[in-house]
Amino acid sequence: MTAEKWGMVDGKEVYQYSLFNTNGTVVKIINYGGAITGIWTPDKKGTPGNVVLAFDSLPGYLQGGNPCFGCLVGRFANRIANAAFTLDGKQYKLAPNNNGNTLHGGIKGFDKVVWDATPLPEQNSLQLKYVSKDGEEGFPGELSVTVIYTLTGDNALQIRYDAVTDAPTPVNLTNHAYFNLSAGKDATVLEHELLLNATHYTVADEKLIPTGEIAAVKGTALDFTAIKKVGKDIKRVAPGYDHNFVLNNLSGKLQETGYLYHAASGRKMEVFTTQPGVQLYTGNFLNGSLQHTTDGIEYNQYAGLCLETQHYPDSPNQPLFPSTILRPGEKFHHETVYRFSVK
Repeated sequence: MTAEKWGMVDGKEVYQYSLFNTNGTVVKIINYGGAITGIWTPDKKGTPGNVVLAFDSLPGYLQGGNPCFGCLVGRFANRIANAAFTLDGKQYKLAPNNNGNTLHGGIKGFDKVVWDATPLPEQNSLQLKYVSKDGEEGFPGELSVTVIYTLTGDNALQIRYDAVTDAPTPVNLTNHAYFNLSAGKDATVLEHELLLNATHYTVADEKLIPTGEIAAVKGTALDFTAIKKVGKDIKRVAPGYDHNFVLNNLSGKLQETGYLYHAASGRKMEVFTTQPGVQLYTGNFLNGSLQHTTDGIEYNQYAGLCLETQHYPDSPNQPLFPSTILRPGEKFHHETVYRFSVK
């Protein structure tokens, strides 16, 4: 493991940490936003390439319009309708930052703070900690969060999330990495093939707020129960995919979500999670304007896709959805694994 100083934010030092294994896989992470800045993994010819969209320096992550590249997202990933929710009879007002709703924790979510980093070289891991104060972005309770990134010998990136609170609060944590398994050789992910073990999704309105209905994917553009190219039906959901798929994973056990495959490179990425949902987002609003990108690549629409393992959007306002409320004495725990291979 190595550490490289990247700069300062809010008076705190930002470092880029690199994890290596013996198979030629490298994972790089900064403690600003807990962002994954690179995953170098070999293609079928043994040539390594970076399979995530990223910036080459700290100014990239600080620029306006950074679409959460590789970042940790919280206190509540995805959307909360009307920037408000009621808990135990009390209404809480949040910071509206997306069409009157709260998206990804608000104006300054977990993606915009400096985490306390501790390398754990014996486990080939990086531990990140952050304490979200009571009232931060309008959320109640002081939330103490620990995230551990681990690179395994079989080319898997494990992400383990834990949190405790001193007052009841909604919690929904995820990572917002954008994947392109071509490692920059393909400008879009439309030729990538995707399989999702999800027969249903949460129906949403025009502002991407769930209506409460859970519908079948069969016969729709959202059916990835048999592997198909990402671009096959994308015009039917213009401007692209930004949907929460129901994984029927309420046991809390680590289960396979599906996989992404890129035939030209031979790279395959399997996804496993303990969470009940996954948000497929296809970078619909990337427009080539981002600066400081890796190797100067121009990231345009569909340059990468996200598979954000999560609880369902707007769960605090949806009593029929699995609960996201964490209470004192309880422990939030979530694991997600992205495992890379070639075929």
